[in-house]
Amino acid sequence: MRIAFYAPLKAPDHPTPSGDRHMARAFMGLLRGLGHDVTTACHLRTFDRDGDAHRQQRLQSMGRRAADILLRQYARSPERRPDLWFTYHAYHKAPDLLGAAIAHASAIPYVVAEASIAGKQADGPWARGHAQTVHAVSEATAVLAMTRQDEEGLAPFVPPHRLHHFPPFVSLDERPADRGPARRELARDFGLDAGSAWMITVAMMRDDVKKTSYRLLARSLQQVRRRNWHLLVAGDGIARETIERAFAPVRSRVTFLGELPRPALSHLHAAADFMVWPALREAYGMALLEAQAAGLPVVACSDGGVVDIVRHGTTGLLVDRPAARPLAAAVDRLIADVGLRATMARNAAQIAREVHGEPVARARLARILETCTCA
Repeated sequence: MRIAFYAPLKAPDHPTPSGDRHMARAFMGLLRGLGHDVTTACHLRTFDRDGDAHRQQRLQSMGRRAADILLRQYARSPERRPDLWFTYHAYHKAPDLLGAAIAHASAIPYVVAEASIAGKQADGPWARGHAQTVHAVSEATAVLAMTRQDEEGLAPFVPPHRLHHFPPFVSLDERPADRGPARRELARDFGLDAGSAWMITVAMMRDDVKKTSYRLLARSLQQVRRRNWHLLVAGDGIARETIERAFAPVRSRVTFLGELPRPALSHLHAAADFMVWPALREAYGMALLEAQAAGLPVVACSDGGVVDIVRHGTTGLLVDRPAARPLAAAVDRLIADVGLRATMARNAAQIAREVHGEPVARARLARILETCTCA
């Protein structure tokens, strides 16, 4: 069937990489893998970072105009009319202003994936976006909640039969059986000790909560007692200079690689021992999931949806408090315990395959779409 795909926070073809863009593309890939004809319906970005009432009002007007334009196009060219509208990621700062109206006018199913509703936003600078998101999910034929936290927030507004738990998913690249070549190459290129514990961090260097996570990581590494470690950081952005300065006290043990293309990132996963990233205020952390799929244990904070993808004591270590000392203690533990790392590596790869693998997600999505189109 023809599916109109819309991502109000960041379109799949947006030039700036991010976990959100990556997941939007991944959902399009799932839908196409099921044989559907998927096109980006609109590029209107409804994101309001600052809670600007005038901007929100302007975006609402733009949303109405965009919906009217699309409906007129569908009326003139019935072959372009979608059979289903699919929205990825709607919340108070980036509400879906199109999907519910177009689906209602066209009498087609409306699916929303990764919607979230925070009750505390019902009042305040994003109250309009909160109300718009509540309206959207209440009108949706199906709502896909990707974390338990999101599911709890959505439950008061979405009937149980329309609310589906849909774990984050990832493409499963086989980790090389022998990581030796990748490790030797990185050791040679960057002058690293192949006998030490290699940690990796993969995150954009934005001037927001990402920078906060980097600063916490830098403070934590200063408190790590063991010295046989090295951190490789994959990421870039406008805050890079500030972030690099935060690591000055441990700079000799940190290598900044910049933004890496997908093949180089897979190479990095193959060579590393484990991943460390605080993941403060992240929905769940795609980089954490990708690392586990590659067979890497993870050290992170138990913040937000991270607990949905990292199993403490099984696939990694989660610290309850976003503070340097407990994070450093978790890092020390994985550096010291090679056997624990190996066990967690096997668990991480297995659980990623069984719960978060792309084939599993495709089958899960197929069942949900069937309920939408048969209703």
